[in-house]
Amino acid sequence: KENLAMIQRKRAEAKKRGLTGKRLSRAARGPATELADVPDNAYPDGACADMAIETLRRIQDKPFFLAVGFLKPHLPFNAPKRYWDLYRRDEIELADNPFAPKGAPPFALTSFGELRNYDDMPQSGPVAEEDAHRLIHGYLACVSYTDAQIGRVLDELDRLELTDKTAVVLWGDHGWKLGEHGGWCKHTNFELDTHVPMIFAAPGPPTAGRSTDALAEFVDIYPTLSDLAGLPLPDHLEGTSLLPVLSNVRESVKSAAFSQYPRGHKGRGLMGYSMRTDRWRYTEWLDRKSREVVARELYDHVNDPAENENVAEKTGNEPLVTGLSKQLAEGEGWRDARQHN
Repeated sequence: KENLAMIQRKRAEAKKRGLTGKRLSRAARGPATELADVPDNAYPDGACADMAIETLRRIQDKPFFLAVGFLKPHLPFNAPKRYWDLYRRDEIELADNPFAPKGAPPFALTSFGELRNYDDMPQSGPVAEEDAHRLIHGYLACVSYTDAQIGRVLDELDRLELTDKTAVVLWGDHGWKLGEHGGWCKHTNFELDTHVPMIFAAPGPPTAGRSTDALAEFVDIYPTLSDLAGLPLPDHLEGTSLLPVLSNVRESVKSAAFSQYPRGHKGRGLMGYSMRTDRWRYTEWLDRKSREVVARELYDHVNDPAENENVAEKTGNEPLVTGLSKQLAEGEGWRDARQHN
């Protein structure tokens, strides 16, 4: 109740200052990090965990679907001080590839405008080394803070004796750069921006605690949860149930995963269409009006997992690029990538 009152008070203050519905200025956003010495529920994610626990207690005696959305480790990197204290800043290492991938088109990169919205960040140019250490420290603190809140919710499932009859999935909505390729945040088609945590826990599948190299996408979450709950799957789904993978980590249900992100360049609207196979990340940049291919990117995740060199134009890779381009094309993309087991 105290947290709700605080939120309502801040909203009223923002409305009075004319900030409601408008993008906040750098001054209004404040710094990119904060470490107040406060209880977990003084920040939103702790309050969210409180609400989730209260909800579980209320609905425990009937079938339920509960979505619990934690904000962190999103910007700003604000977390209670005790989570910052878990890490020593002088032991934090910076990215070892703070440079653009060799051969990548310039518009494949980003100027990380999201981070520059905070008043202690530079409005142009690189982030200072001291600030980079602070940002990574804050990111790690936020990860641990959110991890603790997830643990509280799962502990409540145990206490209510619901764990053995509840399917749980944990995933993040996007990846994040911490200085890699000289960038921060997301907003690119690189692996770092599109690769996310995805963890399933459910009674039944015999692979608890195991990991897999099988490809998966967000659209696979719904059919997987439906399968785990014994619910029928509608015919129109674009995703594929991952239950075969949960039953056998060597199994696979698709040969590629797909993503896209737009970019403007020299007055042209571009769309980057990206496809990840077991070895390659291939991206085509198309003019959104003419559909002309403006540039291509190809990264070898066996020999170059950090994506430091675009080998799309490398001699000898022409047949590979042609085949990947065909697979990415409409009608031969995600539909053909699905493997119906």
